[in-house]
Amino acid sequence: MCWSAQADLLIGAAVSGLGVVCLSRVRHRRQLPLAALPLVLGLHQLLEAVVWFGEEGRVGSGAAGLARVGWALIAMPLLAVLVPVGAWRAAGRPRRLLGFVVLGLATAVPLTVAVLAGPVTATVDGHTLEYAVGIRFAPLLLAAYLVATLGPLLLNPVPELRRLGWWVGAAAVLCAVLWRTAFVSTWCALAALASVLVLRWVRRPAGP
Repeated sequence: MCWSAQADLLIGAAVSGLGVVCLSRVRHRRQLPLAALPLVLGLHQLLEAVVWFGEEGRVGSGAAGLARVGWALIAMPLLAVLVPVGAWRAAGRPRRLLGFVVLGLATAVPLTVAVLAGPVTATVDGHTLEYAVGIRFAPLLLAAYLVATLGPLLLNPVPELRRLGWWVGAAAVLCAVLWRTAFVSTWCALAALASVLVLRWVRRPAGP
């Protein structure tokens, strides 16, 4: 998610700290899944630091392999479920968002199978790590993943969560362009932005 192991460690620790603060500010149980997102993103970056160290020969192959699998499980099936479930519950479980939850669960199943079947590989390419997982029907699953994670935010009745969806969507496009054209990973900045916006939502004085 970041351009180096050091950046992953630094920003991952900061985002994890934001995650702890988010969870400490939760006022309703329905906020818990989405409030846990920053902590999950922070741990995700810390796992990638171990992957970087593995590619640099600074940790053993066993630890690096476990970190790659953990990274992929968070990036793919876990977020495909956590984001739509969190957005749905935060909004009071409206029926119009339930379809995104079902889509996220359906998407997570083949992604989990692919990651656990392995292998999950990572190679250094410029200032980024290129991960590879043997996923069948990858374009279809990617489309379903994007709809399941962005849809319940963009269509959410809570204004702060709609704003989160628009900001995350725009930032994701920018990160993808930089990743493809400059071979530099800036996804950790997206994680930090999302975490700050989630914290602002959790600290709302009233409402869902």
